[in-house]
Amino acid sequence: MTTRTVEYPADGLTMIGHLALPAGVDRRPAVLVGPEGMGLSDVERRRADTLAALGYVALAFDVHGGRYLGDPEEMLARCMPLLSDPDRMRGIGHAALEVLRAEPRTDPDRIAAIGYGTGGAIVLELGRDGVDLRAIGTINALTTGRPGEAARIRCPVWAGVGSEDPIMPPAQRDAFTAEMQAAGVDWRLVVYGGALHAFHHPPVDHPAVPGVGYHPQHAQRAWRDVVDLLAECLPVTE
Repeated sequence: MTTRTVEYPADGLTMIGHLALPAGVDRRPAVLVGPEGMGLSDVERRRADTLAALGYVALAFDVHGGRYLGDPEEMLARCMPLLSDPDRMRGIGHAALEVLRAEPRTDPDRIAAIGYGTGGAIVLELGRDGVDLRAIGTINALTTGRPGEAARIRCPVWAGVGSEDPIMPPAQRDAFTAEMQAAGVDWRLVVYGGALHAFHHPPVDHPAVPGVGYHPQHAQRAWRDVVDLLAECLPVTE
């Protein structure tokens, strides 16, 4: 496995992503990996590396121009307007997707996207924009889109959320699943009992917004669920 940083423009910024390549020289299926609202960190980089070890080309993409926003107020000030603007989210997602597709090791017809929080909302918007993906997997990203656009999603959608997540409460879950069902999407929702928002993310050494907490057992389960989604919809060999 090899890794390298990649720079590309998006949202008026110079994004700095993390590209992980599996061993060999042949084309492989590929996965976009979107970060939480704080931005790209070693957590997402390690996930991309793990996917590369499984045989995928993986790009952990950037959302803040190379910055990690550890201050909750600064993070919310950037992410809330972004999350309310589907076109901006799609722009960030498409820019990363172009980088991944341009990689010679990527099979451009076999790409999936996974994301966490803000990154999950971005990959969902790629689906609502009609992008040809093999699968979409999200955690803590039960966002709803503009009316009718979910019908353009062309792949299975898997979503995970903590039962005690105050940022994604039951009403938000219901709105998301109603949107997916009305659009005829092949969707699944897993609710992890007792888990808070960002339950998959190891503890951070800076303040976090209320309702955030790590749940080691569910973090491992959610990652296995994501890997199973990829194995089903985007096997390394076909």
